[in-house]
Amino acid sequence: MPLFDHIAKAAKDFFIEETSPEGPSVAAPRPLPGQVAPVAGSSFSAPAAAPLLTQPEQRHLDHIRQLLAGDGKDFMAFTKLVTSLQASGLSGPILYQTAFNAFAAVTSLDLPALLKSAEQFELKLTADRNSILERHREKVGEIRIPNVPPSPLVQLQQQEQQLQTGLADLARQLEEAQQRLLAVRQQLQEQQQKATAALASYELAHASAAAELKAHQQAVQAFLLK
Repeated sequence: MPLFDHIAKAAKDFFIEETSPEGPSVAAPRPLPGQVAPVAGSSFSAPAAAPLLTQPEQRHLDHIRQLLAGDGKDFMAFTKLVTSLQASGLSGPILYQTAFNAFAAVTSLDLPALLKSAEQFELKLTADRNSILERHREKVGEIRIPNVPPSPLVQLQQQEQQLQTGLADLARQLEEAQQRLLAVRQQLQEQQQKATAALASYELAHASAAAELKAHQQAVQAFLLK
């Protein structure tokens, strides 16, 4: 029947690719019917730290792909076979039962071992994410890892803090200098006022003495010279 021919071809293509000289390869998963296509290589929700990010970087896709690479006789290889058979028109229980029967016939892997393999990959992803999160926290300065030099981001944070401290110190010094300037200006004005008042007082005394001297001089010339 044509359907079984397609199934046989899909299984044959899958297993030939799995045992190729290049080693096992894990194809990018395609969505099952009724499901939304997930971001390739992602099995957990990314933190909502970058709302404008819609696609992961290629280096992260490569990292996840390498992390999930198996020996061709594990759960990831089984999911690839499911994806291959899905293209033949199978879906639901028939899809997974057919894929498991074909997979078990070649790998001799029973269902408990297959599920155990899935758990191992899940633990692998969880451990990798925990490691990445720890490195991220260290990178942004939330934690310190012994014997690990500060990251460039932490070094910039330290420089920023030092500059802020320096600017605050300069601002304090500037405020103190402004206060001293105001005090000196006030003293200067007081001394200027005193000097001006003293000169004005002297001018008055000088004018009075000069006027009195002139008056006596004129009196002597008027009364005594005759």
